[in-house]
Amino acid sequence: MSPARDIIRIACAMDVRGFAPSKSGNVSARTNEGFLVTPTGMAYALLKPADLVHLDLDGNVIKGKHRPSSEWRFHASIYRARPEANAIVHNHSPRATALSCARKGIPAFHYMIAMAGGDDIRCAAYATFGTQELADQAVLALKDRKACLLANHGVIAMGATLDAAWALAQEVENLAGEYLDLLASGLKPVLLGKAEMARVSAKFADYGRK
Repeated sequence: MSPARDIIRIACAMDVRGFAPSKSGNVSARTNEGFLVTPTGMAYALLKPADLVHLDLDGNVIKGKHRPSSEWRFHASIYRARPEANAIVHNHSPRATALSCARKGIPAFHYMIAMAGGDDIRCAAYATFGTQELADQAVLALKDRKACLLANHGVIAMGATLDAAWALAQEVENLAGEYLDLLASGLKPVLLGKAEMARVSAKFADYGRK
């Protein structure tokens, strides 16, 4: 399947899961020249490959008849800062977004936090959507991480592939829900230490490989 069709497939899956209310969120994949990204304000179910916008890493349009996502700046900034990232999924999944509105990240209450690349999932400082300030805050929150929350906004997940980024975005939502449920119960989370999270991360490095 082509990168464009994969982007549309992931965007539609995000929509079906309720992660993209009112056409929110965006999906991109790195190319040799820059990246392909979903256009702004278009229903994902109606997208065709020709609707995607091809940008270079400075935000110049290489090809496309529509305006790119309003968040193209953080896609470009992340691709510039993180050469290992080949795909980015941004969504407004309900539980993770709720947590972001409290401007709280997710600590190591569960070992699956390591899926995001460290011993917590940070919440980036607030900045207005679509701005370079937001892009800069996202890059900062993603330092040594593969996912972060955006204050009063949503989630960014990146990966070596679109499927990996999408799987991580779904896990962030799952962890946010579990963490909120735990807090709502009145119980105090027992956090895993840095040493244990380092062991988990090491095990994840070759998990599922022969």
